[in-house]
Amino acid sequence: MSTALVIENDPTDDLRRLGEWLTEAGLELTVLRPYSGDALPETLDGHVALIVLGGDQSAYPDAAGAPGAPWFPACEALLRKAVRHRVPTLGVCLGGQLLATAHGGLVERSPSGPEIGPGLVGKRDAAETDPLFRWVPLLPDVIQWHRDEITELPLNATLLAASSRYPHQAFRIGDRAWGLQFHIECDAEMMADWTRTGAADLAELGYDPEAVVLAVAEVLPDVEEVWQPFAARFAALALGTLPDADAPRTLPLLGH
Repeated sequence: MSTALVIENDPTDDLRRLGEWLTEAGLELTVLRPYSGDALPETLDGHVALIVLGGDQSAYPDAAGAPGAPWFPACEALLRKAVRHRVPTLGVCLGGQLLATAHGGLVERSPSGPEIGPGLVGKRDAAETDPLFRWVPLLPDVIQWHRDEITELPLNATLLAASSRYPHQAFRIGDRAWGLQFHIECDAEMMADWTRTGAADLAELGYDPEAVVLAVAEVLPDVEEVWQPFAARFAALALGTLPDADAPRTLPLLGH
């Protein structure tokens, strides 16, 4: 059975639509919830992919040196092993930040304040030869909810997407591990839950909770149009059925 290991860091941020897209593409999912006591494995043996989801924690230690969650060191160890052994990996928001810190990147509380709601990110030139991002449009729709940011990417990372306030929106490490600062899994119900628990962040921005939920609901079809095929390509990569996984995309010569 071709199974992806999913680490759910927070009960408020589950796989939701991303899980539906991955299973529709043929990828079985094993979800571990360490906040409920699930132990993380030491290796990825038996798994064809690793997915690390978001959460309310910080990817960096607190002032006393304690990790943002007790299982984060084990999670970062798995992320390093995934890259070393070329296991297809996807980190979403906090998961992307953990992918960065696991490889020497830096995550900090952003001086720009929280980024919340629908938005656009811009692809960088390197995305044109990326196995997953090459088919993403130039300015894809995304959903944001974060206060921290990746201020320094790992030295071996390739930047794939950026925005004016948060320059590190998507990146790749090696040729099989991707980190996203934004969310692609959200639905309106998830966003409504976040507006209830994140009232302070919304107040800081002067946002109306109902308006945020409505704005997210309106953009969900556009998010699906972009990121469902992205998820399908990730699943195909994990299953070994992505035909052009190692072939850079090139434009045909005139006359050919």
